[in-house]
Order: sequence, then structure tokens, then C-alpha cells
Amino acid sequence: MIEQLRLTTRFVEDQDEALRFYTEKLGLKKTADEQFGPENRWLTVAPEQDDTVEIVLEHPDWAEDEAEIDRRTALIGDQPALAFTVDDCHATYETLIDRGVDFVTEPQERPYGIEAVAEDLYGNGVVLVEQPAE
Repeated sequence: MIEQLRLTTRFVEDQDEALRFYTEKLGLKKTADEQFGPENRWLTVAPEQDDTVEIVLEHPDWAEDEAEIDRRTALIGDQPALAFTVDDCHATYETLIDRGVDFVTEPQERPYGIEAVAEDLYGNGVVLVEQPAE
């Protein structure tokens, strides 16, 4: 049976640019960076405190079929948001603002906690959620 989500993919135009954004701006850590075949690069990032789910920063040209490459390229900037749990949404928001991250919303009270929504370098959502105190 299915036990755990392990990887999710984010299609990116430039792997080095994406790596800098996810590590230097969001503060994630690089968990893998290896050549994968003659022309592909396996590049993953994850939160410092929890690398049980890694984000694959994948260039669309991994696909061998031109139509699939085009489909993947069209997804850049139009992918589902990534949601991260944070310990203090307001403090994380201020830190990321200082690092140059663009936000769509400031931290706001929601029924499920405090939420702020940012955008990655391509315009995909990055959701920060501080869960309510118990």
C-alpha cells in the first residue's frame, strides 16, 4: 500500500537559477545534485528540518518527446502551489521579504492557522502556514 509521498516535481527554465531561489531565498537545502545520463541533472531541495519530501527542480527537456517537452515547458509558472508549514508565519514572511521574495498576500488569520502566499521565481505559489496553537 502507499505509505508516504517522497518527491514532487517543479518544472524550471534554469536549474541553477531555481536552485539559488529555493536555497538562498526560501532557505531550503540542496539534497541531491547529480548528472543523470549524458545531458540531464537530478537536482532536489527540501526544508532543512524535514527532507522526507524533496522537490525535484527539473528542466522540461528531460522528456524525449517534443510534444511532452512543450507540455512541460507550458507548465512553468502554472504549477500547483507548494505549501510549507512554518513555526512563525509573520517572522518567516519578514525574513523572506528581506531576501527579495515576492508575496501575493501578507500573513492572515485563517480557520486552519496563519497563512501568507508568495511566488517563486516563475510565479508559482509558495504557501506558508503556521498551524494554530493547540
